[in-house]
Amino acid sequence: MFLRITSQALFLLAAVATTSQGADYGLDCSFPIHNYNSSCGDLLGDRKAFYEDYMEGCRQYYGKKGKRCDATEDDRLIMSRRQPKSMVNYTDTGFKKIKAPEGVMKLLREHWERNKNSQTQEVWPLGNTYVNHWASPTYMVSVEDQQLRGTGGMRLKNQIWDAAKTTIEEWTGMELKPTSMYGIRVYTEGAVLNPHVDRLPLVSSCIVNVAQDVDEPWPLEIYDRHDRAINVTMEPGDMVLYESGSLMHGRPFAMKGRYYANIFIHFEPTGRPLSREIPEGGADQDDEFYPPYLLKDSEELENWANQNPYGWKKPSPTAAQVDTPEGHYYAQQGDLEKLKSLESKNPKALLKKDRNGWTPLHEAIRIGHTESVKYLIKFGADKDLRTHHGKGGSPLNLAIGELTENHPVSRYLSGIGAKNLGPEL
Repeated sequence: MFLRITSQALFLLAAVATTSQGADYGLDCSFPIHNYNSSCGDLLGDRKAFYEDYMEGCRQYYGKKGKRCDATEDDRLIMSRRQPKSMVNYTDTGFKKIKAPEGVMKLLREHWERNKNSQTQEVWPLGNTYVNHWASPTYMVSVEDQQLRGTGGMRLKNQIWDAAKTTIEEWTGMELKPTSMYGIRVYTEGAVLNPHVDRLPLVSSCIVNVAQDVDEPWPLEIYDRHDRAINVTMEPGDMVLYESGSLMHGRPFAMKGRYYANIFIHFEPTGRPLSREIPEGGADQDDEFYPPYLLKDSEELENWANQNPYGWKKPSPTAAQVDTPEGHYYAQQGDLEKLKSLESKNPKALLKKDRNGWTPLHEAIRIGHTESVKYLIKFGADKDLRTHHGKGGSPLNLAIGELTENHPVSRYLSGIGAKNLGPEL
C-alpha cells in the first residue's frame, strides 16, 4: 500500500508519491502512461495484473466491438507522449490546490442537494477506457439541465464560469476563453479514472469537489514537470487548478466508498497576457494559424493542423467587441437573454455569418452552451450549416471535436438528426 500525500499548500513544489518503504515513483508505475510495460515491478502491488483486468473488463463489456477499447488506449498513450512536451507552460508547478470561491460553492451545494436524487447515468462512447464505466457507472447532475429543480441552467453556469475564470486567469497570468464545463459527475464504488491529458483546446482548467461519501481519500494523481507522481486529496469545497492539456492526471486506484462528485471547468488561453509577457516558445500573438499554447516546431503542430485544417479561431477580446457581430459575441458569452433580445430588435443577427462563415450557433456550440444552441435551432439556425462558407465542419462535427460526443450539446444535435460532416480537405 502506498502513502497518500495530502497537499494543503497553495503550490505543491516538492511532494512526490511514495510507497510505505519511502521509494518515489513516476511514469508507468501506477498505470500505463507512456508505455504498456511497467518499470516499477511490484512497488505498488501487482499493477500489471490490475491493468490487464481493467482492460479485459472493457473488452468483455463491448463484446465483438471490444477491440475499440485497445484502440482508445493506443490513442491515449500516443497523446500522453506527444502533447505535454508540445505545450507552453504558464505556471511553474502546473497545478495548485485552493478553496473554491464560497459564492460558487453555495450554488453548487444547492444544486447538488436539490437534485442528487435525480441523477442520470452517463453514457460513454464505444470502447472508451478513460473511466471503468462497465464496472462502476458514472452519473450526472448537470448544471446545464434546466429540468432539474432550482438552480440549474445558464444562470448557474455563467456564475461558475465567471468565478473560475477570474481565479485561473490570476494564476496563469493569461486572458482565458471558456471552452467546456462538465458535471456534476458522480463516480461510484470501485471507479478508476485513467491517467491522461485533456484534448485541446482544454488547456487551463479546474476541478471542484462538490460532495463525497468515501471510506478513505481518493487521491488525484498528478505528474509534475519532472514526471514524478504527486497525490492530491480533495474535500468538498476544494478546487484544484491544473494545466490539463500538458499535465498527466488521473485516479488510478479504485475509489472506496459510495460516491465522489466533481465538476470540471475548462478554458483556452487567448494569447493575450494580463500583466506580463507571453511565455517564451509559443506561437506569436498574431499567428494566423496555430494557437499560442503550442510550442513552435513541436510534434503536436502536425496533429493539430490535421484536426484543424482552417487554423485557430482567435477569440475576440473580452472588453469592447468592436469587430465581433453582436449575436456572435452574446453566443460566445453564453448570454441567452441578450440573444433573445436580438429576436425583436435585430433578428438577422441570430443567423449572421462572420468573415469565417461562423454563425452564433457555431459560437454557442464551441463554448458548450446547450440552452443557447437549442434556442438558436428553434429560431431557425441550420443544424447542418458548415463553417468557412460551406467548406468547414457541420455543427455536430464541431460539437464532437470541441466538446466530445457525450456532451449535452452533441447529444442534442444527434437527437434532432444533425449530420456529422467534416471539413472539406
